[in-house]
Amino acid sequence: MTALKSLSAALMIGVAGLVAAPAMAELNIVIDSPVIEPMPFAIPTFVDEGGAGDYASNISRVVAADLAGTGLFREIPAEAHISGVTAFDAPIAYNDWQAINAQALIVGAVQASGDRIVVKFRLFDVFTGQPLGEGLQFAGTPDSWRRMAHKVADAVYSRITGEGPYFDSRVVYVAESGPKNQRQKRLGVMDYDGANVAYLTDSSSIVLAPRFSPSGDKILFTSYASGFPQIYLMDVGSLETRSLGEVPGTMTFAPRFSPDGGTVVFSLEQGGNTDIYAMDVGGGGLRQLTNAPSIETAPSFSPDGSQIVFESDRSGGPQIYVMSAGGGEAVRVSGGKGRYGTPVWSPRGDMIAFTKQNEGRFHIGVMRTDGSEERLLTASFLDEGPTWAPNGRVVMFTRESAGAGGQAQLFSVDISGRNLKPVTTDGPASDPAWSPLLP
Repeated sequence: MTALKSLSAALMIGVAGLVAAPAMAELNIVIDSPVIEPMPFAIPTFVDEGGAGDYASNISRVVAADLAGTGLFREIPAEAHISGVTAFDAPIAYNDWQAINAQALIVGAVQASGDRIVVKFRLFDVFTGQPLGEGLQFAGTPDSWRRMAHKVADAVYSRITGEGPYFDSRVVYVAESGPKNQRQKRLGVMDYDGANVAYLTDSSSIVLAPRFSPSGDKILFTSYASGFPQIYLMDVGSLETRSLGEVPGTMTFAPRFSPDGGTVVFSLEQGGNTDIYAMDVGGGGLRQLTNAPSIETAPSFSPDGSQIVFESDRSGGPQIYVMSAGGGEAVRVSGGKGRYGTPVWSPRGDMIAFTKQNEGRFHIGVMRTDGSEERLLTASFLDEGPTWAPNGRVVMFTRESAGAGGQAQLFSVDISGRNLKPVTTDGPASDPAWSPLLP
């Protein structure tokens, strides 16, 4: 129960902030540019305004890691700083920061008292000598210090890039252990950067394909607890889990929530045939959306809830199709060589991410929702199962290495194909699913 309470607090804690004013300076990164030179920034250790201890230093480091980890920013090391920051409201020595070619300067302060921490920051455009928007302040408990750091980084990222935030989010995934032919699997959840791991299930049953609800308070997943794959629904706060309306004589898998959280769409196998069905999240209202002798799986709603993208081999091999959320005629949107699967609609509504297998290689790719402008972001022995960051700019996926000792690992990449990097986990990991931004 201790882990349960800790997990609930970590996910549900409130972090209050002031409303940011519109950015007035010209500091910005256009991240659709084909070539990006990372923006140099400086972040002196946040000022301790009382009782902060290591929090001031730790928060500064997480903010810096968040920004540098995007590949869009480059931190200027502290040893290169000419002047420091001794007080949050002290005048900025712009000439000193210009001399080391810093373009952005982040100044912050932390105050801690009892069960409350207050973090505030200001962002400056060094070359114009102007603040970029007004300062922001966040407050929470000592256990939420990383969340506050992520919120600071999100605000800086959004002000400079103009894109939505994504650092203050969680990822649910399958934590793996044991040899490849006897792999044990359990559900884990972590910060987007791999910190604050908590385990949601034990490894007594194989679990697959976890998915967050749009509000982030529930998780769908497939479990073999009954001996056959069936869909289960978990409450994140209590960890209470129930089967989602088992249908006798069937196997159910590959579930996803609708954008309003009220419907679950999934694959159901019966009598050797697999189709896509929908069901109310309460377990009733089962309805069939496809009716074909082929395999229909991996459904994913569009953000407005009007359409569903899915994988089907009705044309002879796995391809990507789009249909109305109510079912009916489907349109094939994938058109390149190879096999396509695991399509996922971007939260921005403009793209579909997918897995592609072609000429012995696996790829994670993105395309427009009509199948145009296909772009392969990765290539390896086995890449699969993309999931979108809340802002639709970054994709996380599973990469597995070859051979009998091959291990699954999580990676992320931005939608231009830049900044491919591993995500740190305690051990082998697969099937990531990104949460929405935390409340």
